[in-house]
Amino acid sequence: MITKIDKNEVRQRRHARVRKTVSGTPECPRLSVYRSTKNIYVQFIDDVNGVTLASASTLEKGIKEEIAGKTKTAAAKIVGKIAGERAKEKGIETIVFDRGGYHYTGRVQALADGAREAGLNF
Repeated sequence: MITKIDKNEVRQRRHARVRKTVSGTPECPRLSVYRSTKNIYVQFIDDVNGVTLASASTLEKGIKEEIAGKTKTAAAKIVGKIAGERAKEKGIETIVFDRGGYHYTGRVQALADGAREAGLNF
């Protein structure tokens, strides 16, 4: 019998493999991405202390108004830029990018490009 591959399970396995080596510190936090079918979420995480330093998503009121009528990829770039600006306000210059097991294309790539435009190094 043919069984359908659970894409989310495959993504979670890929994410677990990456997380073995990728870890954030207070000086160089981890930029974690979660992508749902309609929205995208970003967090800057200090894994040493187990705290979230800054975050952004397409569900926030100010961002929601800004991305109205735009494509999901354009919205991801805006979220990345805003998240990068928030990180810069907190004194974060360099990060490690955790793509969450997603392939580095489309919305994930646009988010990373937006964060780079805001002045983050990774």
